[in-house]
Amino acid sequence: MATDLVVIGLGHVGLPLSRAAVSAGLATMGYDVSGTVVSGLAAGRSHVGGVFDAEVAVMLDAGFHATTDPAVLDGAQTVVICVPTGLTPGGLPDLSAVEDAARVVAARLRPGMLVVLESTSYPGTTEDVVRPLLEHGSGLQAGEDFHLAYSPQRIDPGNETWTIRNTPKVVSGCSSLCAKYAVAFYSRFVDHLVLARGTREAEMAKLLENTYRYVNMALVDEVALFCHETGIDIWDVLHCAASKPFGFAPFRPGPGVGGHCIPVDPRYLTARAESQGFAFRTLAAAHEVLGRMPNHVVDRALALLTDARGRSEGARALLLGITYKADVADVRETPAHPVAAGLLAAGAEVYYHDPYIAEFTVGGRSLPRAENLQEAMAQADVAILLQDHACYAREALGQARCALLDTRGTAVGSRVTLL
Repeated sequence: MATDLVVIGLGHVGLPLSRAAVSAGLATMGYDVSGTVVSGLAAGRSHVGGVFDAEVAVMLDAGFHATTDPAVLDGAQTVVICVPTGLTPGGLPDLSAVEDAARVVAARLRPGMLVVLESTSYPGTTEDVVRPLLEHGSGLQAGEDFHLAYSPQRIDPGNETWTIRNTPKVVSGCSSLCAKYAVAFYSRFVDHLVLARGTREAEMAKLLENTYRYVNMALVDEVALFCHETGIDIWDVLHCAASKPFGFAPFRPGPGVGGHCIPVDPRYLTARAESQGFAFRTLAAAHEVLGRMPNHVVDRALALLTDARGRSEGARALLLGITYKADVADVRETPAHPVAAGLLAAGAEVYYHDPYIAEFTVGGRSLPRAENLQEAMAQADVAILLQDHACYAREALGQARCALLDTRGTAVGSRVTLL
């Protein structure tokens, strides 16, 4: 049977994409370099939040197959690259996974194939990085022998309202014909497509979307810091400002930013701009502000411990919700890491409660996990609400014996201290 689609990288982007394609009736296969991921999927186990085991079983029944064998690319009509794009230890864009994927595709590339990059990266990645690798490795020419496109992913983990089907999707191509083939492909399982002028515009659009959030999060966080210093209720300020029906988009302060996109994507934009002699001053300021928030949370928590016990050494600090986003089982770049590290450095005993995360390690040290929320709060000297999971009832948190530092502005009670 001919394969309509092979998805390279079956993570938080690739697996939901595969699910959407299978649901639309496309003969879909998956390729991943992780044997653990592949064997898990073969056994019907999902490793991605929002994709359930039962859905993987349905995919398998429909003919979906995951493998570490690149031969799966042979005969594929379309290949979509969904591999991660992170940062090097020095904070620079790391495109090694994209480059490796492009080489794998190049070795199996055939005339007429559509290759799409969905991995987030800086403007020029499709044309200046992926295209040369594909052409050099195959001897074929993009726009003439095969079709090359870029379409940034817009998956929002935990969002049950906006899915791949109904979220408008930006599509672009290295030529008008490439774009036409990309539109034809995505229209099979996406309701509304937005055609960009070129791949650089589509790549830049993705970075702008997340940079917009990054900058506005920093603005609200800095306003929260100012309000704390001056005795102004930031949460009431936000409530009042959000009542304006135009010209204001509400953002809320927090302990820092996390996830794969928000902390990373602006760094891609900054690095690309600097390589071309342009300085994004707004991003530099936002980065500085957001980097201060975990330390601010630590300082507030230590102040509560000093008030309650006279010192922080030996005090029990309970972290509530250590994921980067509410009700999502993902701790990538979570601000819980620097918060926990700061408390540990001050001599506190740190443990956590989170129904989504079974293990949490900070600086090579595995933190104890509390199973029972009520018992954990009864034993704590201070609890810090980092993520407002649905399981954390605001009234119940406020009735706890220990002091509660609420970084999300949701709890109520006499012992609650707001960020």
